[in-house]
Amino acid sequence: MAGSSAPRPDGDLVARVRELQPLVRSHALRAEQRRRVPGEVVEALAGAGLYRMNVPRHYGGYQSSLRTQVDALSEVSAACGSAGFMALIQAGCAFIAALFPDEAQDEIFTGPDVRVGGTLIPGAKAVAADGGYVVSGNSPFATGCQDADWHLLTALSDTGEGPPEMLWLAIPMSDLKVLDDWNVTGLAGSGSNTVVAQDVHVPAHRVLPVGPLLAGVFPARRSSADPFYRMPVLLLFCAWTAANALGLARAALTEFGERIHRRGITYTFYERQHEAPVTHLQYAEAEMKVSSAELLTADFVELIESRAADGAPYTAQERARIRAQCGYLVRLCKEAADLIGSASGASSLHREVPVQRIVRDLNALSLHSFVNPAANLELYGRVLSGLDAGTPFL
Repeated sequence: MAGSSAPRPDGDLVARVRELQPLVRSHALRAEQRRRVPGEVVEALAGAGLYRMNVPRHYGGYQSSLRTQVDALSEVSAACGSAGFMALIQAGCAFIAALFPDEAQDEIFTGPDVRVGGTLIPGAKAVAADGGYVVSGNSPFATGCQDADWHLLTALSDTGEGPPEMLWLAIPMSDLKVLDDWNVTGLAGSGSNTVVAQDVHVPAHRVLPVGPLLAGVFPARRSSADPFYRMPVLLLFCAWTAANALGLARAALTEFGERIHRRGITYTFYERQHEAPVTHLQYAEAEMKVSSAELLTADFVELIESRAADGAPYTAQERARIRAQCGYLVRLCKEAADLIGSASGASSLHREVPVQRIVRDLNALSLHSFVNPAANLELYGRVLSGLDAGTPFL
């Protein structure tokens, strides 16, 4: 499935992605109806080089700065939240794939536009056998799986002593089955179906233990010496999901700014919504919420990039704060979209009007277990109070 395009380096990646917005936006409703991102959009994003952002340079990838990644993913998300979410998951999974043993990377990165999906939900079981593992079970919420070349499936393996070990296993999509079970109200076009493994043998070099990875230990020889791949993947996920939220919220503001000049407020004297004082208050408050979310994002993106440059370790409070910032900015974006949605009138309920879809997409994003605002605030509050974070996922 990987594309064969040869885009320019990533210096103008954001501009190339922005040029694709009309195409991506024109397929947004179709993506929702089909419950997956249309192939035209997937191939266009590959042609722009979006899937190369975290692919190692020695395989033809970009290793794009985190700021570039956030900006590029925001542009996709502004045109279609589902396409943006699929892009961030596959960009993130390419980063994880670059942490696998070099032998596995040689198999995965056969081209720089390879698409890698995956989840961190251990719904499968891995049993040690024949120089590797035999895996069976489900991998739900496998975003973009129908357009992926590889899947990073999470499974639990019985160690014989203590709790089971959590593993990421790199499996070709051709070895897996996809269930037709993605029928949801938000991010509906992301194609986050359940993937099923049935007695799939995975050689040991295509296995990545999750526990050591969270502690910064991974088996890739080439990547381990590169500061780019020392960035904590879970903190990167905060940045990638922030891009999705910001793009969606900015799109809601843009749509609202256009609609208020085309419609009035029913049962009032206002023939144009933009003339009403209540609109001014709604518009300004929504803008302030999104601007605040952008500032929160910029703050922790700068911290992650500076840590990558100087190699200094993170404190537990810094890691917990980044998770809290991620959840809080998503809440701000959701609140902004909710405000705009409630101010957009009954005509905005039509499926072809982007506002209602944006509201549903942001609601779905805020429900993600790693993004959930309340859960992340509690986690940060525990650390501020001198307690353990209560989770290894920092």
